[in-house]
Formats: sequence, C-alpha cells, structure tokens
Amino acid sequence: MKKSDYIWKSFVNATGVFIYTFSIAWLLFNGKQTFDSPPTFLMPLLMLLLFMLSASITCLLVLGGPIHLYLSGLKKEAILLLFATLAWLIIFIIAVAFVLSAQ
Repeated sequence: MKKSDYIWKSFVNATGVFIYTFSIAWLLFNGKQTFDSPPTFLMPLLMLLLFMLSASITCLLVLGGPIHLYLSGLKKEAILLLFATLAWLIIFIIAVAFVLSAQ
C-alpha cells in the first residue's frame, strides 16, 4: 500500500473512535432521561460492561491494524499506521478543545 493509503486508513480509524466516544458521551450526558430509575445493582454492572466494550472497540480501532501489519512483517507500515492514527486523535482532541474554549 502507498503511504497515503495508511494515512487515509488511520483517519478512518480515528474517526471511528471519535464517533464511538461521541455516542457514548451523548448517552452518558442524557442518561438521566434514558435510565431514570431508582439505583440498583444493574447500573454499575451496565457501566462496567460499557467500559469493557468501549476499551475493546477503541483498542481494536487503534491497535488492530498496526498489530496485524506488524505480525505480517510490515513493521514500518505498522508504526506509520499507529502514529498516524494517534496524530488524528490528537487533532480531534485539539478541535474539541478549541470548540469548548470558543463557547
């Protein structure tokens, strides 16, 4: 693959992480309306399961491709994909921080 293909794939992976975290943040922000019930044992269970699912999904999106490339012998490409994905995530963080500071 060309270098630009890895940059594009890293953008898609980082965008997937952003969309997933955005969705979970929206769910938690609107949790009172969604889960307006008396506290029970099920709420901490739900939160822990959601945490585990989130860790798995984001790990797969950020590390899945680079690990596959690395194990396939494409070590330079794996490092490129990993750091490009992290760079996109940093750009998203800066954009969100900029939007927050503008409010």
